[in-house]
Formats: sequence, C-alpha cells, structure tokens
Amino acid sequence: MDNEVLSKNFIEQIIDKDIEEGHCKVVKTRFPPEPNGYLHIGHAKSILLNYGLAKEYGGQFNMRFDDTNPTKEKDEFVESIKADVEWLGADYEDRLFFASDYFQIMYEAAVKLIKKGKAYVCDLTADEIKEYRGTLTEPGKNSPYRDRTIEENLELFENMKNGKYADGEKVLRAKIDMSSPNINMRDPIIYRVAHQYHHRQKDAWCIYPMYDFAHPIEDATEGITHSICTLEFEDHRPLYDWVVTELEYENPPKQIEFAKLYLTNVVTGKRYIKKLVEDGIVDGWDDPRLVSLAALRRRGFTPESIRKFVDIVGVTKANGSVEYPMLEYCIREDLKLKKPRVMAILDPVKLIIDNYPEGQTEMLDVDNNLENPELGKRKVPFGRELYIEREDFMEEPPKKYYRLFPGNEVRLMNAYFVTCTGCVKDENGNITEVHCTYDPETKSGSGFEGRKVKGTIHWVSAPDAVKATARLYENIIDEEKGVYNEDGSLNLNPNSLTTVECYVEPSLTSAKAYDSFQFVRNGYFCVDCKDSRADNLVFNRIVSLKSSFKLPK
Repeated sequence: MDNEVLSKNFIEQIIDKDIEEGHCKVVKTRFPPEPNGYLHIGHAKSILLNYGLAKEYGGQFNMRFDDTNPTKEKDEFVESIKADVEWLGADYEDRLFFASDYFQIMYEAAVKLIKKGKAYVCDLTADEIKEYRGTLTEPGKNSPYRDRTIEENLELFENMKNGKYADGEKVLRAKIDMSSPNINMRDPIIYRVAHQYHHRQKDAWCIYPMYDFAHPIEDATEGITHSICTLEFEDHRPLYDWVVTELEYENPPKQIEFAKLYLTNVVTGKRYIKKLVEDGIVDGWDDPRLVSLAALRRRGFTPESIRKFVDIVGVTKANGSVEYPMLEYCIREDLKLKKPRVMAILDPVKLIIDNYPEGQTEMLDVDNNLENPELGKRKVPFGRELYIEREDFMEEPPKKYYRLFPGNEVRLMNAYFVTCTGCVKDENGNITEVHCTYDPETKSGSGFEGRKVKGTIHWVSAPDAVKATARLYENIIDEEKGVYNEDGSLNLNPNSLTTVECYVEPSLTSAKAYDSFQFVRNGYFCVDCKDSRADNLVFNRIVSLKSSFKLPK
C-alpha cells in the first residue's frame, strides 16, 4: 500500500484523503478553456490531467467553455477546442457546458452578496481603483463608495444590468479587506459594464462577471469536486474560497494548483501567434511550425505521443521547462512500430543501371516494417532507371564514405548489388546522371551469401515515381538567440520551412490526409490535411529519425 501511495502524484493524494474523510463521493473535474484562441501543447496537460483523474476515480469529466468575456470569443475557437479535446481522447460525452448559460445564476449570486453586505457598486475609474489598491508593501484604502446602503447598491446594480450606464462608468466590487496582504482580496471587481455582443447570449446582457467571481460559481453549479488549475491561480485561491463560502454552497469545490507545461523555444502566446498569422509568416493557427494542438495534429503528431509526453513530464508543484526534443522522442517512439517504411527521394539524381534490360520492370516484395512483421509486405517496382539521393554519390569521397563512388559496390535496398562506373555532368559541372552495373545473382531475399558490402542506399523507380512536395521544418524560433528580442519581438528562424520537390514510390498514391510514414533515412512524414491533393501530394516532416535526446532514468 505504501508503494502505491508513493507512486501517486500530490493531486491524487489530496483526492484520496478527501474520499477517505467523506468530503467527496464522486470525483468531478472539468477542463474550462476560454474560447479566444486555439489550444496549445500546455493545454494538453490540463485536459489529460482532468480527464485522467475523473476516469481513474470512476467520476465525471466536464467540458466547459469559460465564455464570460465577449470581446475576444468566437465560435471558430469553440469548434477548434472541441476538436482538439476529442482528438486527445478526452471523452466528455453529453457533459458539454458553457459558462455563459449561468449568467442569470451569477447575477443572482451577486445580488445575494449585496444583500449580505458583501458587495457594493463603485464609481471609481479604473485608474483610481488601481491607485486605491495599494502595493505589495502598502495597504490599500477604502473606496468612497464602499459604504453605500444595501438598498442603493441593489438599485445601482439593477441599473447596470438594465444598460443605464456606459462602459467603465460603474463596477460591482466584493467587500473584503483593503488591507489584505493578498492584493487579490482588496475589494476585487466582480462585475463590469460592457455593451458587447456575446457569441451565444447575443445582446441579452450588458454586464459581465469577472473570471475570479465567475469561475468558482461555474464549478459549484456543476458540482465540481476538484478544480484543477495552474500555479498562477494560487494567489487567487483565497478569493475562490471566499466566493464559494459567502455564497453558502453546501459542497464547495476545492481548488488545487499544479505546474504549467513550459516547452523550450516555442511560441504559445496568443498575441504573438495572432501577429504571425496576420503578417503571413505562418499560414494559420494550425501551421505545423507552431505547437497549437491543431498544428501538431496537422504536422503528424498522434494523440498517443502527446499522452506519452504529458505522462513523462508528470504532475508537480514546481514550475520548470521541458526540452522540445522530449516531444520529438515521444512521437518517434509512437510511430516506429506502427508505420510503413517507404522510399522517397528528397534531392533526386538519376541512377542508370547500364546492364539492366531496357523496358523491363520487376515487382519486388518489400517489408512494410522490418520491426513489425504484422504490417505485411508491399510490391515496389524496380527497373533500369532510378532516382537516388544526390548525397549518395560522390566522385571523390572522404574516408569512411560507403555509398556510391566510381568503382564502389553498394546494395540497392531490397534489390541488387550495383557497382558505380561513373557519372554524367551538364555544362555547369552539375551531376545529372550516375551510372552503374548490377549483379543479377545478388537479389535481396535470394539467399546470396557472396561478397559483403558496407553501404545500402534507397531509391525510387524513375518511370513509376510519384512527384510530390515535402516540407522540412525547423523550430520557428532561432534557438541560439532565444525566443524574444530586446524590443519584445520574436527571434524568428529564417530557415524554419524548406519546401522541396521530391519523388515517392507509387504505393503512396492513395495516401490521405493525416496518413503518416517513415521515409527511409529522411524521417517521419505526414500527408498535409490542408494542401495535399490526390494529384499533388504534400508531406510534412513530423520529425527526423535521430536525436541526441535520451529519456531520463
């Protein structure tokens, strides 16, 4: 039993204690994004943590949109977030909620606080409220409107609701303690006037609750038992507890904070991504160079790889950052046994086998994945003219270069031994053809046990090759310079995207959006879901084949 307890994270230990002491019968958690942008890799941790806890304890998981701020919220973001959560496998079944559906409940809660003498309407401007708030070392001072009568506050608040005041003219504030050492408790604003159109409630409201007031009410209304949030809300917890206590909820939710997931050298800030999109540097919130969940999905990351990544990172109380190569490690581990290994030539030069019969094509049996025989075999055409990678031939090679050079013999993967006899160049000295001869006795799988060769190269049959586009990605941030310049702008990597015309074997003709493959020696690639067409395949490189990253023991 002790070992089991030790293996649990601190949140699980809190929940276990709550269950043991009778404070919680059914564990209920939620993921509450604001629909003002696309989710990123950091949100995946919150989604999977909240969903995982509900599943672990046989409880309930709510998907709730925290749509209490109408200025930046859009239905586009609602739909993208739903797609991301479902893609990650967090099943919310029929438990989809919108905070804006609770606006009447929140309004009545505010009226209850006013009647208890715990809230008042304040006429100070935003600057004056800030000035009155004090500092970390100096207490604040009371608003001159703090002692309005309950009756006056009720009337003014109703007038706010009925649209009698301009934006910013009046606010409703909680009456707590202007000398509290926690600035969040110094009579925080809980309602503001905002004549804004709401994406769901339309023009029904012209006052909107502030997040710190709305969120605990949302949790309590849904019967959430454990409100799991990130560390920046730790200082807000006393206000969360104050709200649920003063509103006298019978079974108030408990807020628990955990460390955010920070990934090195990536852009997650919504205003930065918005600018990248508007400036045309990326082609949308799902550009594969970003780490929004939509971008990772488009690039070819799998839900399993994200879940593995989040699991390795773990749940802690201390903030820290994670190296991007760890995420790449997780996708390699997930794909290596699942995906076919196919041949694609990204920088082609023609290879001609001079002694192979002209016009002849033979179909070779090729394993889809040598490490996973269950993936079976496929037929690959082979003939006299092939494409190989330009780097696989050198006229004057350095030592330990085992690929093609005049006089050297190599194996053509899954085919024959060939010996290089020379090359042809154009008037500029560029190599246009490499020539060789083959030994028909050396066919792969024939049991040939003669001479050994040190080099094996891949190829694609030239007459059968399918022309395609490959997009090769690097980090969008210049990693040597860090994320930001001194002026706050992003240090962008000018080489974050390289597009090349390539040739792939004909088995890929039927590849569909999101299908992924290992391109031998070139990495894992995924069919782009936006730009790829049956007659113009586009592949995104998910990740290269090798990394210096080692999983910590």
